[in-house]
Amino acid sequence: MGLSGALARLAVRATRVLVVEVPGHWATRMEVEHQLLRRGWRPAWTPADADVLAVCGVPGPELSELVDRLWEQMPGPRVRADITSPGTVGSALDAAAALLLDTPHHRTDAQERAQEPEILEDADHGGHGGMGHGGMDHGEMDHGGHGGMDHSGHGGMDMAPGGIALAGGGEDRDGLEMDVLHLPLGPVLPFWPAGLVLRCSLQGDVVVEAEASVVDGAGAGGPGPGPAPAAVVWCDQVVALLALAGAEDAASGARRARDALLCGDEDAARDAVERLDRTVRRSWLLRSSLRGVLLLDRAGLERHGLPGHCRGDAHDRLLARVERIRAEAGGAEPTPVEDAAVPWAVVPELVTGLELGSVRLAVASLDLDPHPAVQAVGHG
Repeated sequence: MGLSGALARLAVRATRVLVVEVPGHWATRMEVEHQLLRRGWRPAWTPADADVLAVCGVPGPELSELVDRLWEQMPGPRVRADITSPGTVGSALDAAAALLLDTPHHRTDAQERAQEPEILEDADHGGHGGMGHGGMDHGEMDHGGHGGMDHSGHGGMDMAPGGIALAGGGEDRDGLEMDVLHLPLGPVLPFWPAGLVLRCSLQGDVVVEAEASVVDGAGAGGPGPGPAPAAVVWCDQVVALLALAGAEDAASGARRARDALLCGDEDAARDAVERLDRTVRRSWLLRSSLRGVLLLDRAGLERHGLPGHCRGDAHDRLLARVERIRAEAGGAEPTPVEDAAVPWAVVPELVTGLELGSVRLAVASLDLDPHPAVQAVGHG
């Protein structure tokens, strides 16, 4: 086999996978995550760290363009896996592992690929690095006006050489001019709702205006597997919130509970949820990380039209969500997920006034509707 072959096989055991979820294809993405754990592979948070690009579902035109840009930014050796359903995950990852060892394929890929990846100067699908657990930096920051998501051109951009964005001017609440930075979050970002683009205008580190939209519109990526059970959706949201808060062990426990619920293993699900509840309630880290994040009182709930379980801060909402998961895992009557869901259209109003560092925690703390139909919505 030779030394190079042995080293290549060792490297495949530590494969890092960048996962892109097409909105609605939650089941495929969850199965990919489950398979990664079984194989000992790890998720990648940026294209530069990835060996495999796993696309879950069939993306629409806007997301397809972004996926192609991500692919261009991945260093070789690299493999792309297009996975259309949960049942094809295993075979797709097996094929990716085999292709990673195909040296002639990678030589050809290196010869044919562009020498420099294309820069996302329009920022329509930009991400944000440096927040939470390694945000994806697959886009540049837009510095045009405060209008809706611009999918048509580069007009109004103030870009320095190399595609690095510059801040523009804007008036603050005291009438003084301050730099205003326009920063898009999503649609591909770790522990972020699939397909959501939240375009934030910042003065300093405070969000002063925000707009939301969904790439390709609702359902443009083809039909998904249908509505997810409420407890599975809530567990998946808990995984994201715990991971962003830095509670990796608790996030792993929530993932085990989610997978057991999804597989219908009631005993394992109840045990995992009970352990998760104890871990969350005893964690000083979670209390300190989530206290005060997006605090909503009764008046705030009424103003935004939110359900009662959103009351309090991110830590309160985490505890309430885990309690609802416990109830369903214990045999309570299932709750339709739509009855408890927060519409994506209200997100811009909720994040306006927050510090940038807490935006992703705030979004993850909400029971966002897993089947969004957001048009461009702004709030300033």
